[in-house]
Amino acid sequence: MNNNTISSHLFEKAKISIPGGVNSPVRAFKSVGGHPIFIESAKGAYLFDVDGNQYIDYIASWGPMILGHAHPEIVSAIQQQVNYSTSYGAPTQLEIEMAELIKSMVPNIDLIRMVSSGTEACMSALRLARGYTGRNKFIKFEGCYHGHADSFLVKAGSGLATLDIQSVPGITAGVSMDTLTCAYNDIKAVQNLVNQHKNQIAAIIIEPVAGNMGCILPEKNFLTELRILCTNENIVLIFDEVMTGFRLAKGGAQELLNIEADLVTFGKIIGGGLPVGAFGGKQSIMSHIAPLGKVYQAGTLSGNPIAMRAGYTLLSLLNSGNHYESLEKKSAYLHEGLNSVFLDHKMPFVINRIGSMISVHFSDGPINNFDHAASANNDFFNAFFHQMLKRGIYLPPSAFESWFLNDALIYQDLDNTIKAADQSLAALKQ
Repeated sequence: MNNNTISSHLFEKAKISIPGGVNSPVRAFKSVGGHPIFIESAKGAYLFDVDGNQYIDYIASWGPMILGHAHPEIVSAIQQQVNYSTSYGAPTQLEIEMAELIKSMVPNIDLIRMVSSGTEACMSALRLARGYTGRNKFIKFEGCYHGHADSFLVKAGSGLATLDIQSVPGITAGVSMDTLTCAYNDIKAVQNLVNQHKNQIAAIIIEPVAGNMGCILPEKNFLTELRILCTNENIVLIFDEVMTGFRLAKGGAQELLNIEADLVTFGKIIGGGLPVGAFGGKQSIMSHIAPLGKVYQAGTLSGNPIAMRAGYTLLSLLNSGNHYESLEKKSAYLHEGLNSVFLDHKMPFVINRIGSMISVHFSDGPINNFDHAASANNDFFNAFFHQMLKRGIYLPPSAFESWFLNDALIYQDLDNTIKAADQSLAALKQ
C-alpha cells in the first residue's frame, strides 16, 4: 500500500489558500473520495509523488503527453528557447512554422489562430461562428465538455458530472436560452432542434469522439448525417479536438473518421503540454476574425514562443514517426487484457476504445451517451480507482473521463496494469 502522508498534509495546507485545495475541480478526488496525490515529477510513462510513490500514468496530463513525460527532445527545445525570453507580445517566425505544420497535418484547415487554452479556442470558435452567420443559438451535446466559458456549461460533462453540479450559478438565463442541448449520438434530436429553431442556429459543436463522459464513440453515420445537416442549414460545424487532435491520428478525428468540420479547436497537445490552444478552419469563415474581419479575438500570450517551440517539436515527432501504430498496438493489448480480466471476474462492464483513448464503465448495457454513462455503477468505479491507485496505477479520478495512453508505456507496464485490475477486482469481492 502506498504511503500518502505528505500528500495528505499538502492537501490540507492547500485548502487554506486555494478553493477546495486545487486549481481545477476534478483534481480534488471529490467523486472518488479521499485526497488527491501531489505530484513531484514525471518521466516517460511514470508519475512520482511527494511521498516517493511511483505510478503508471493513464492521464498523460489529460492527453498531451502522448510520447510520455519529459521527452528529451521536447525538454531540450524548451531549454534552448527560454534563453531568448519567455514572451514577446509580438509576432515570431515560430508561429508561422507552427501554423504551416498544423495545416500540413490536418485536413480542411486554411487559416489557424493560436490562443492560450482549449477553453479559449472553443469560446473563440463559437464567437466566430456567430459573427459569421449572424445567428445566436448553438447546439451542444449532453456530456460534452468544451471548457468553462459560460455558453458551454449547460449540461456539460466530466468535471460538472463528477461534482454532480446540475446548474452553474453565474450563467445568465439569456446565455442558457441560446444553448440548445441534446443527447450524443441522437441525430433525430438534432434535426428536431434545427427544425424548431429554423435559421437561428449558428453552430453545432461536438467532441467527434467524446472524452468527457468516458470515451464514447460516434455511432455509424452520426457524424456524416450531422455534416449533411449543417451544410443544408448553413450551420457551422465545430469539431472540438482538444482531446482527439493529433492523438487519434496525425489529422485527428477529421482524418480518422473522414469527416470535415468547418472549424476545429485544439488544446495543449500543440504546446507539448504547455498552456496553449488554437482554432482554425475554412478561409471563408476564418477571414471574419480580426484584423481581417470584425469578430474580435486577442491574447498577449497567443503564440507564446516557448509553447510554439515545444509544440512544433512534439508535432514534428508525431508527423515523422510510427507512434500511432505503436500506440494502437499497445492500446489494443491493454483493451484485450482488461476485457479478459473483467470476464474472469464475471463483472458487468463495457470497455469503449478508439486508438489510445479508452474507458471502463461498470454497466450491463452499452455506453453511447451521457445518460448511459451516468447510469453505470460509478460507485464501484470509485472503489476500483482506489484499489488501482494502491497498486501504482494512476487512472483519471472520475468515471466520466477517458484514459489516455502514451507511447512511453512498455508492455511490462501494460501487464502490470492488467495484473493490478485482476487484484483490485479480487480485493473488492472480499
